[in-house]
Amino acid sequence: MYSAAVGVVDNVYGGDGGSVVSDDILDSFQATDNATNYVWMLKYVDVDIDYARWLGWLFTPVLAMFILPSVILILLYLSALFLYIYKWHRHRLLDAYERDFWEGGRKSLAALWDAQGWLWHGFEVVGLDNIPEDGPALIVFYHGAIPIDFYYVLSKCILFKGRLIRCVGDRFLFQVPGWSLLMEAFKVLPGTVQSCANILKEGNVLAIAPGGVFEAQFGTSNYQLLWKNRVGFAKVALEAKVPIIPMFTQNIREAFRSFSWGMRFWRWLYAKTHLPLVPIYGFFPVKMKTYIGKPIPYDPSNTPEMLAQQAAHAIENLIKEHQRVPGSVFHALIERFYKKEVNKSA
Repeated sequence: MYSAAVGVVDNVYGGDGGSVVSDDILDSFQATDNATNYVWMLKYVDVDIDYARWLGWLFTPVLAMFILPSVILILLYLSALFLYIYKWHRHRLLDAYERDFWEGGRKSLAALWDAQGWLWHGFEVVGLDNIPEDGPALIVFYHGAIPIDFYYVLSKCILFKGRLIRCVGDRFLFQVPGWSLLMEAFKVLPGTVQSCANILKEGNVLAIAPGGVFEAQFGTSNYQLLWKNRVGFAKVALEAKVPIIPMFTQNIREAFRSFSWGMRFWRWLYAKTHLPLVPIYGFFPVKMKTYIGKPIPYDPSNTPEMLAQQAAHAIENLIKEHQRVPGSVFHALIERFYKKEVNKSA
């Protein structure tokens, strides 16, 4: 090993039979022929950085030849997927484009969201018929960390019922750069009691999550409602004289989760800013199934507090019946592929 190492160094760096390795170095090297000497000796060998860079420059195009076709292949698959989605919904899309500019855009996006929900979450809706074909109704739903389930239900209604569900959004949404077009196309409104009641009186379906951003950030896998005694949505329903339809999505907290550490700090920060600043992680491909309950009919004898309590109990019953508590990402992933009903208590 010693002779081979010295020979390599002499052949590469020596000149006319001479050696670039001094006698003192050789004596030291001979004293202990082990791995430590090899590392020590390398200090005396210059590395040709320019040569290494030249090799990198030489082989970069070769690597690119193998990588770029893979990227193109992915793009081709995405293009094919879009065409499959378009083919599946082509009649609905063509009909929409003939009548209204925004309706065509909404139906195109709805087709994409509907396909994404089915592919990634095996998304299903139970009780879609509880949303009326025409006439007003107020949908009240549990707010996950990200309300992706509402996007899926909205897409189903647009595609299969031909109805746009109007939605109340937090005011910060209208300040997000690039989102104003989405707010306009899907007719999202910040909403007061009176403006929401007017939307319903015009015959629309309206959706409200009473827990709002607070429930989105600070809700947990225990699925407790965080409505903070809010009754504004009940006032809207009573003012417009419409039924309330409860809605809950199984495993919505397992698809996206908010960080649970430092809750005191995040609550303090939210109280100061009213902005959703709690970090969110996830987008796990868990099974998601939305349950739309039976409507709570309008009753003029109800007070806002009584009606709000009825709506809360209806959603809590859906949670109790269909959701494992506390939620588990692992079990939710199993439910994505294994459809047998599981025990809802951990």
